[in-house]
Amino acid sequence: MRSIHKGALSRILLTALLIFSALTAKAQSDAQFSQYYEVQNYYNPGAIGTGDLLRIRGGGRLQWVGIDNAPKSFAATAEMPFKLFNKRFGVGLIMQQESLGLYKNLTIGAQLGYKIKLFGGELTPAVQIGFINQTFRGTEVIIPDDDGYHESGDDAIPHQDLSGYALDLGAGIHYKRGNLWAGVSGTHLTKPCITLKSENGGSETDDKIYEFNVGRTLYFIAGYNIPIKNTLFEVIPSVLVKTDFQFTTGELTARLRYKKFLSAGVGYRYNDAVAITLAAELKGFYLGYSYDYPTSAIAKASSGSHEVWLGYQLKLDFSEKNKNKHKSIRIM
Repeated sequence: MRSIHKGALSRILLTALLIFSALTAKAQSDAQFSQYYEVQNYYNPGAIGTGDLLRIRGGGRLQWVGIDNAPKSFAATAEMPFKLFNKRFGVGLIMQQESLGLYKNLTIGAQLGYKIKLFGGELTPAVQIGFINQTFRGTEVIIPDDDGYHESGDDAIPHQDLSGYALDLGAGIHYKRGNLWAGVSGTHLTKPCITLKSENGGSETDDKIYEFNVGRTLYFIAGYNIPIKNTLFEVIPSVLVKTDFQFTTGELTARLRYKKFLSAGVGYRYNDAVAITLAAELKGFYLGYSYDYPTSAIAKASSGSHEVWLGYQLKLDFSEKNKNKHKSIRIM
C-alpha cells in the first residue's frame, strides 16, 4: 500500500472498504516514527526507568505530504523509575492516535516493569495494559456512479459512523549496560477483536457484523553510544526491526551528537525511505525534526514525510543523603 502512486489513491480507498464485505478485517495499528529511539517505550514497555530521569515526549508525523487522506500520527510517552520496598521499578504511559482516510485508531496504555541487575547491567521485563479504539467514518463514504468495483447501495459498505474498543495487552524485555541498550517486545498480544457499532446509537442490519482485528507485532530495537576519543562527539547507531509475521521491515539509523547538545543523523527504512534528522537538547528540553524522502514509487505523488518531537526530562534523586537528616545544636 505504501508504494501506490497518487493517481490510484481513489482506488486505495475503495480497496480498503473491501474489508467490510466479510465478517472480519485485519490491521496493524502501530504508527511509524523515524525518531523511534526517542520513544523506545512506545515500542517496548521494558524501556522504562532505564536511568534516573523522568522523560516526557510528544510529537506528530505527517506521512506522504501531497497525498490526500495520507496517514497522520500523534503520540505521547512518559516514563520514569521508582523505588518500592528497596526494589527498583519502572513505570510508563503511552498514547497514540493515527488517522488514515476514513479510519482512525487510538491506543492508550500503562506500563510497569521490574529492574533486575544482570551481567553488570539492568534487565527490565515489563507489561503494558490499556485499550485500543477504532472508528470508521461511514458517513463520508463516496462511491462514484461510474465505479466498476462497487454499487452505491452495496450493503457490505457501512454508510454510518462506526466505533468500538477492546482491551489491549503488550509485553517486553529491555537490557541496558553502559552505552548499550537492546530489547524485544510484542504489541497487541491478544490480537484484539473490535466490534464496530454505530456512534449515533443506531443499529446495523441483523445479518452484518463489522469487526476490526488488530494483529500482533513483534519488535527488536537496539542502539549504542560510541564516544569519539579526545573529542566532544559521539556516534549513535541504532536499529529497529518489526514484523507482523506476514510482513517484516527494518530501519537503520546513525547519528552524530556534539556535547550532548546538537545531533544530526541519517536513516534508511528498507524499501521505503531515507530519513534525515536534526535535534537539539538543552537544559532538559528536546526538539527533534525528521524528513523522510520515499525510495519507493510513492515518490511520484508525495514530496516526503515530516516528523517533529518535543520533550522534557528531569533528573530524579533517589539518594538517601537527606533522609532523616537533622542538626543537633548544643548551647554551652
